[in-house]
Amino acid sequence: MSEQSVIHDIGYQRYTGPRLGRGYAARSLFEHGLRVAFGLGRSAKAKIFPWIVIGLVMALAVVVVAVKAQSGEMILTYQELPGAASVVVMVFLAVVAPELVSRDLRNQTLPLYFSRPIRRSDYALAKLAAMATAVWLLMAAPQAVMFLGSAFTADGASGVGAEARGMLGGWVVATCYTLVFSSLALLIASIASRRAFAAGAIVVVFMVTTPVVALMDELGKGGTASQIAALFSPLTLPEGVREWLYGTSSTDVGPFGPVYGLVMLLLVAGCASLLVLRYRKVSL
Repeated sequence: MSEQSVIHDIGYQRYTGPRLGRGYAARSLFEHGLRVAFGLGRSAKAKIFPWIVIGLVMALAVVVVAVKAQSGEMILTYQELPGAASVVVMVFLAVVAPELVSRDLRNQTLPLYFSRPIRRSDYALAKLAAMATAVWLLMAAPQAVMFLGSAFTADGASGVGAEARGMLGGWVVATCYTLVFSSLALLIASIASRRAFAAGAIVVVFMVTTPVVALMDELGKGGTASQIAALFSPLTLPEGVREWLYGTSSTDVGPFGPVYGLVMLLLVAGCASLLVLRYRKVSL
């Protein structure tokens, strides 16, 4: 150090405040992911698509309520709504899932996340939880609107109770769709760093399996091939589970209902495990 060198006291002090830790960081990631899914706290441009999708599904629920108020008939049940909205939900996933994970890969912000007291599995599962919550709300909120509208025209407390049971059943079906759609879509999005490629891959994986189901159903003609056909597409697998649980779907599963439930659980668990493995192996 030369004679002219001076040490300046810039008032540096060590941080002595609370250290919120891993749990807080994971919850923050979940909350941020949920806000991203609906465009909250972002520009008006980012809000347009999610709220158009929300408006479309809500409009469907309003039409159902209006028709029931006029004719007394429910043109779409609580359990049928997730299936009716499944294609719109798929498009929602194709746009939102890359926003949740592909952007971080492309912008190389993962080292910033992993420099905090969270594990790579925390990041993956927080993103998956945010995606699943957004998708479930997208389907469950219109079902709640249908319940509120139908409750006013229900015949006494027994009628309201029947509507409530119907809505709860609809929420179970919505959960099946949510688990299958969200886990598969987020896994696909985590592989591609470009959002356009990730979105296209999600649509392709969901849609390319549909002709396979139709072909097996046609060739099976009510046989075993027809009864297991819905297993091979994420768009139809939840309907098979619904038929097994409630017997209210048009999907013929025959004696293979438990197989549908098992395949759904294995698919969701497998996608979640591969998602965690993906972030354990990603290079920083």
